[in-house]
This record gives sequence, structure tokens and C-alpha cells, in this order.
Amino acid sequence: MLSIRLKELRKKRKLTQVDLSKLLGVTQQAIAKWEAALSLPEPAAITRLAAFFDVSSDYLLGITNSLLPAGAFSGIRIIGSVKAGYGGLADEEELGTAPAAVKDPEQYRYLVVKGDSMAPFIREGDLALIRVQSTLQDGELGVFIYQGAEATLKKYRRKNDAVILEPFNDTYKAITIQGADLEQLIIFGKVVETHTRW
Repeated sequence: MLSIRLKELRKKRKLTQVDLSKLLGVTQQAIAKWEAALSLPEPAAITRLAAFFDVSSDYLLGITNSLLPAGAFSGIRIIGSVKAGYGGLADEEELGTAPAAVKDPEQYRYLVVKGDSMAPFIREGDLALIRVQSTLQDGELGVFIYQGAEATLKKYRRKNDAVILEPFNDTYKAITIQGADLEQLIIFGKVVETHTRW
């Protein structure tokens, strides 16, 4: 069942297997095997797939036909921008709330995406659901504040003693941060999912 539903969800988003593999940080061959029912993703990958497609893990696995993640929807604060504030704390521009199915809503924010550095997968005006946290795993999408500037959404990479913030849009250059400059990098949170606003 996962193979069928994964392919349906991917095609609904108009993504190729290569597109999806880049977004999830896995190989295209892994996606192909999952869709051909030759292998199953690890539990952590199933959770990431469910979060990315905004469905429950149970739906992906065929346990339920309900697309929505389990749990009540909570109002999550929408912020238009994030900047470093006094003492390194973030100052947030409040723009209201939007619903999300999360267990601990106070740990989340919606951020209105600005610019096209993450196009074509994440566009200007999209809502990115952010779990506020100060650490990320290699390959995860995050929101960062660097050198006191406004927050930016990028893919997080670790290479030796450097951090690389990668855009999806090839017309933008990756930002490499190392040495003492790392002290000026604040991880605001992890991007859990994005929604296009019409």
C-alpha cells in the first residue's frame, strides 16, 4: 500500500523521483524501490514522508484512509519575519494564526516564505511550519539567522568543521560558515512541512 500511496502523493505534487529524493536527502534509487514495493522505508523516513506530504503515517501504510494526521488541530502563530533580538533571542513579526495537527503547538511557528532561493519546491508566500529548536541533522531543512540578518530558509549541511546553508534554486550560491563566524549563526528551527497559499 505504501508504494501506491507514495507514488500518488508524489505525482499529485508534480514531483519526479529525483525531486523527492533531493528534498528528503535520500537517493533516487531508494524512492524507486519504495514505489516498486521492493523495499520499505525506515520508520524515521516514513515519518518524514508523512510530514512532507501532510498526511498521517497510518495513511501512507494503508492502515487508514484518512489523509489527516491524527490529533486535534491547533492554532499556530504565523510570523512574517524573524530577526536576532536582544541577547540573541529572536524577534518575531506576528501575522495571526493558522491550524496545524501538532501535539505541542507552543513549540511551532508558521513562517511566510520570502524570496525564491528555495524555488521551485518552496515559493515566495508559502507557509513553512517550523518546529522551534536549536539543532538540526545533516540534510534537514531549517530556518537560520546569520549575522543578525532576517531569517532565511535553507537546507542544512555539515562538512568537517563548517556549516553549509544550501538553496534549492541553482541561481543562488550556498553560504559556507566556519570558524568564529559559526558563533553568529542561530538555528531558529526545523522545517516540518510547507503549504502553498492561494
